[in-house]
Amino acid sequence: MPDRVVDYLVRTVADRGITQIFGVDGANIEDLYDAIFDAGGSPAGIVAKHEFSAATMADGYARSTGGMGVVAATSGGGAMNLVAGLAESFTSRVPVLALIGQPPTGIEGFGAFQDSSGLAESIDAAALFATVSRYCARVTDPAELPAQLEAAIAAAHDGGPAVLLIPKDVQQQVMPVRLTTSTDFDSSTATDSAGPADNVGLESVERCAHAEVSTHTIAAELADARRIGKVVIIAGDQIARDDARAELAELVAVLDAAIGLAPDAKDVYSNTGPGYCGVAGSMGHAELVEALSAASACLLVGTRLPVTARAGLDTALADLPVLSIGALPPYVAATHATGADLAATITTMLAGIGAGPTTTARSAEPTPMTVPEAGGPGLRYRTVVEAIQRALPDGADIFADAGNTGASVVHYLRVPERGRFTVALGMGGMGYAFGAGIGSAFARRAAPDGPHRTVVIAGDGSFFMHGMEIHTAIEHDLPITFVVFNNNAHAMCVTREQLYYRDRYSFNRFQHSHLGAGVAAMFPGLAARTVSEPDRLFDSLTHSFATPGPSFLEILCDPDEVPPFLPFLSALESRSTL
Repeated sequence: MPDRVVDYLVRTVADRGITQIFGVDGANIEDLYDAIFDAGGSPAGIVAKHEFSAATMADGYARSTGGMGVVAATSGGGAMNLVAGLAESFTSRVPVLALIGQPPTGIEGFGAFQDSSGLAESIDAAALFATVSRYCARVTDPAELPAQLEAAIAAAHDGGPAVLLIPKDVQQQVMPVRLTTSTDFDSSTATDSAGPADNVGLESVERCAHAEVSTHTIAAELADARRIGKVVIIAGDQIARDDARAELAELVAVLDAAIGLAPDAKDVYSNTGPGYCGVAGSMGHAELVEALSAASACLLVGTRLPVTARAGLDTALADLPVLSIGALPPYVAATHATGADLAATITTMLAGIGAGPTTTARSAEPTPMTVPEAGGPGLRYRTVVEAIQRALPDGADIFADAGNTGASVVHYLRVPERGRFTVALGMGGMGYAFGAGIGSAFARRAAPDGPHRTVVIAGDGSFFMHGMEIHTAIEHDLPITFVVFNNNAHAMCVTREQLYYRDRYSFNRFQHSHLGAGVAAMFPGLAARTVSEPDRLFDSLTHSFATPGPSFLEILCDPDEVPPFLPFLSALESRSTL
């Protein structure tokens, strides 16, 4: 039987070692699932409960494998539901390929159900997805598909989603016997979205007066800075994407540097390693600010230093030479060298820096922020996170969600050795961690260095958005624990109401729910429990983490507790001085 377009797509994905295609089925993508079935389960088709979660599964899979994730969705509402998930991958530069079905071409513009061709005043899917992708193309001719697919995969690996919009009738067509080459591809059918992203970088260069230099220049400046004082490194998540952890550790040692980590990069350097000064930014540690205040230079490695990573650091950075290496220049003024592969870039720099005298760098655990005493019901964030820390199995992978819960995990939790740590700060979308953790768990349950347990930590607000995705984890018996801090509120919004709007009202408190009991009733056999007392916390966590398959743990917390989040603590301090 000759290959259809969908067979070609599935085989190409399999040939690249991608083991799952995540998505939600529907009329205009069902032929792809037919091809997945014919392929015999390699790759496997994983049906999520919502397209947002399917997109975050592909995102989490890509982050944990260092490769590319694939998501498939049908037209109409299914396609629209992908946008928020792809926006996170776009902002965080995560390689994801999205295969999106469209109505048959013959009825586009003639009232087709879920028409998004842009014809006859319908939504223009190509224009829409171009804003959240590095590459977007409509596939109209099977002969052009190989070149379009090649271009899409290359764009994704450059950092971000790539989208192919494929009408149902095109999916069903037979591929030509002689596959065309890239020279046969008419680029007018595609939207290369790399341009706007590069423009953002160029605008940033102009606004912040960056100087673009070579890595040899950066190395020479670092060697000089090392001779006169202490260099401070702030590392970002590009280190993880480029698998440059070993090179970063060597750079810290050669420079005898202090090092802080962007909030979404807690796993790129040992949290107990030499020179570690904690997390940078709005959930950061005072030790990093102190180190910068006494430094001779700051080196940014693989981070653009967005607001979440630089809050509280602007004053210290303004008085320092700031150097940078990475795929894109930072948002602060810096001398920058472009490095698309940080493992290679750092290796080149090390040769230019040369060996030097070293001292014993600090390795003490960073001091937590001082937060106000909380007197409400339930357990305290720090108590819970420190108990999670003690109970975590070796090599556990952590996926933290948005809100007060996420801020507490970023600040208090130390990432286990060999474990991954992911928090979605690109868009900060609530519910991201459920799908992303599941996507990662598929890849990491049989990782080359041994199986890893995945731990998703989220609040009840995030659970109500996308927590039913746990059904997918149960279906596939994944080694994953969902820890939900239940304070019956969108607690970060409650805190904002209190601090910035005089606590005159609250739109963000919920009626009380019993998530542990509810989930246990919905999914018989799932290890689910609720903790409200500190003396039961550690044993409950240990039991949940030791469960072979999925488990669920509800922990009751106080919605009025202020988390370790610098803007909130600064607002409280300002109010106390009035």
